[in-house]
Amino acid sequence: MGIYDFDKTIDRKNTNSLKYDFALERGKEKDVMPLWVADMDFATVPKITEAMQQRIQHGIFGYTYPKEEYQQTIIDWQKRRHNYNCRPEWLVYTPGVVFAISMAIRAVTDVGDAILVQTPVYYPFSKTIRENGRKVISNSLRYEIVDRKGVYTIDFEEFEKLIVAHSIKAFILCNPHNPVGRVWNKEELERLGAICLKHNVTIIADEIHEDFIYPTHKHIPIASLSKQIEDITITCTSPSKTFNLAGLQLSNIIISNKSIRSAFRQEIDKTGYDEPNILGVVACQAAYTFGEEWLEELKQYLLENIRFVQNFIETQLPKVVMTIPEGTYLVWLDFNGYGISAEELEERIQKKGKLWLDEGIIFGDEGKGFERINIAAPKKTIEEAMNRIYDAFKDLEL
Repeated sequence: MGIYDFDKTIDRKNTNSLKYDFALERGKEKDVMPLWVADMDFATVPKITEAMQQRIQHGIFGYTYPKEEYQQTIIDWQKRRHNYNCRPEWLVYTPGVVFAISMAIRAVTDVGDAILVQTPVYYPFSKTIRENGRKVISNSLRYEIVDRKGVYTIDFEEFEKLIVAHSIKAFILCNPHNPVGRVWNKEELERLGAICLKHNVTIIADEIHEDFIYPTHKHIPIASLSKQIEDITITCTSPSKTFNLAGLQLSNIIISNKSIRSAFRQEIDKTGYDEPNILGVVACQAAYTFGEEWLEELKQYLLENIRFVQNFIETQLPKVVMTIPEGTYLVWLDFNGYGISAEELEERIQKKGKLWLDEGIIFGDEGKGFERINIAAPKKTIEEAMNRIYDAFKDLEL
């Protein structure tokens, strides 16, 4: 038994929770079980709550900006957890990683430029690119089924050909990758970095899931590989996924290149955004100071949930293929073995299973026939979800 109770069920309904309170608004059944958006159903670290309560008791919530102590906390975390040395002046604060990606797009590309992504991938990437008047170019990840497990790799030759053919100006790297769960290794990152250096492509690295890495894997910030790669990289980090703090709206963006950092800040200035959320600052500092023991225990719990899902699929749903996540708390499931349409798949998930998952097609055409499920919930929730999937598809398993 650990110190923290991750088995506890916390009622999140009627809290304006995007995950729980907006099913009807999102076109779903009212009584669906929501395992879609990537936030967790666990209470955060008690020390974080205590730090926020102490700050609230002060009673004044005026304009706030992080000082040296906060900056050092970020620097120490990156060094201790990810062996990345960054400096205080490299830090820029934003209300979220998607916001930061939008600012990065505007800072390093022009309207009409092409930006590369690796699909299937986190769907706000493409939306943000298009809404900023840029073009989305997809370097599809290679997918194969090995021993009834999904495996994803990078097509490096196509990656470079696309950069040349479309005069790519920026590449959005997702590491750990959402939704396929890959934690790109050093060799893969070095090859990506070398190609981007060769063709003067800026790397916008979404590393928001950096702290969810499972045994035998290691998160390597791409900017940590060399000074040259660091100089073309905008690294997007946040405590929001790690400690379930997304509603506090604070991300820490690391940009060593002074020119890129200046352009990035200028784009932020155009939006009118200035000081970060005061409670976000307090929570982040407390998280990176006191949260490691909680995080390590949480990762073990998540790993047990992943293993449960894997065993359930292997024994009860043999036509479903699971990609075993190396990182993140998101599981990517391939239902194409049933030979049904994407419409019928979603119908079964929602109507028969009463589940709200993320439909694979929203991550790109390569996601057709897939579903993404968030396993960051008490085990009994995950058990019920898997039983619902079984009930929705058992007739096709005969």
